[in-house]
Amino acid sequence: MKKNKLTYILISCLLIMHTACDDKFDELNTNKVSPTSIDPAFILNTAIQNSSRQALIYEAGIVQQIISPNSGVLTGANYNQDNRPGTLANWQGIYRNVIKNTRDVLKSLEGNPERSNLLQMARIVQAYGFMVLTDSYGDIPYSEAGRGYTGQLFLPAYDAQEAIYTDIIKELTEASGALSAAGRIETADILYNGNVDKWKKFGYSLLLRAGMRLSKADATKAQATVAAAFAGGVILTNADNALMRHDQNYQNPVGGTLNATEAANFYLTEPFVDYLKNTDDPRLPAIAVRYVGATSGTEQTVERASFDPAEQNGMPMGNDNASIVAVAASKGLVSFYEFSQVDRRRLAKLTAPYFFVTAGQTQLLLAEARQRGWINAGTVEEYYNAGITAHMVQLGTVDAASAVAPADIATYLAANPLVPATALEQINTQYWVASFLNGPEAFANFRRSGFPDLAPNPFPGSEVPGAFIRRLTYPDSEKSTNGVNLDAAVSRMGADNLATRVWWDKP
Repeated sequence: MKKNKLTYILISCLLIMHTACDDKFDELNTNKVSPTSIDPAFILNTAIQNSSRQALIYEAGIVQQIISPNSGVLTGANYNQDNRPGTLANWQGIYRNVIKNTRDVLKSLEGNPERSNLLQMARIVQAYGFMVLTDSYGDIPYSEAGRGYTGQLFLPAYDAQEAIYTDIIKELTEASGALSAAGRIETADILYNGNVDKWKKFGYSLLLRAGMRLSKADATKAQATVAAAFAGGVILTNADNALMRHDQNYQNPVGGTLNATEAANFYLTEPFVDYLKNTDDPRLPAIAVRYVGATSGTEQTVERASFDPAEQNGMPMGNDNASIVAVAASKGLVSFYEFSQVDRRRLAKLTAPYFFVTAGQTQLLLAEARQRGWINAGTVEEYYNAGITAHMVQLGTVDAASAVAPADIATYLAANPLVPATALEQINTQYWVASFLNGPEAFANFRRSGFPDLAPNPFPGSEVPGAFIRRLTYPDSEKSTNGVNLDAAVSRMGADNLATRVWWDKP
């Protein structure tokens, strides 16, 4: 009897314990710090943050601003050679980190009119990403791109660049026009803190850029697009610049390259330095540094740094790391480590911002538009001077030590006036300078305008039959996984090499 009673008590205790374990079981096994959903504003921020990624191997070298004499992983524009691991930087960075995220934002906001402003912002950022991609490569996956998760489209078709630009113009026009100060203000936005007026200017400035891209491919459409952008309102002051701010946690990608293992491998080119020197441009000491007497990268120290314009010496094009030694000696340098560099402690520091669209660039595009008669307000000279001034002032916003004095700006403008007969060359050469450290944009405008008037890279092992690299080649990963669609694009556009022109790049 005692045994039965003991068994009963034991079973009762076990039942009580089991009930206690079941009680709040779901709560105990729920991870309270793992999010079940993410605000799409944060996803858009990720896309914006990753839009500042770029490599130095191609675009900055093609337009002869920054070059390396080294081969291996740095082979690219320095030798006019195709380096597929180097040409894929824009492709992988933007598709994986920008388009994927903007597509997710747009999908998550379908049927949510309360967050219409965020939707339009995502459309603008997406248009920016696609512009960089199509300008770099030509025909690309567009209408089906970034829909692997939402649409199960894992092998997207390639769209023709002409159709892509038609849709980009539509997207920027609609999104910029639909932004409304009466709607919800998306204060989590890292670009403009939800400021609708500034987002509108960003969108219309991109529309202006898109219109100007078509200046040779479709002048009628270019003019109409430029006029619409100007009427909408574009970025005219540095306070409205579209830029990605960086800090020690989210570092500038170019700064990361130039402050790490590649610090002693990239140099300002002779054409870029000489242009600034020959015009007594006050931006040269704001941009450049030369480590006088340096015989190695470790000797490029603060104590050796010279910002004196007279001492700056750009690296000539067309050399490898053997031939550049003799070139340096012929110029009286103790080694090629003495050639001028962009100052990695100022403009290329880790916390330097990355500029997507600036007042300097936009004012110069308006100068060209006015020169072409595509807008009627203002004068060419006013826009031209405003563009140069804005860029000079912009340098000081990156680092106080790179500030250009107002008196020096005035002196420069007086000594280098706009000449009507050479206006387009002057405007677009200034655009080249104003786009420094934004390689994709400098490369795109150089091809579109034909300026500055640069001599081809004379490297003897060039793989480019034409004078300049005209596009980047598709990644090998596309050949192996999406070869059928890639082949269709190549058959339509031309050979997948560095010399094929994209649709809007007319001779």
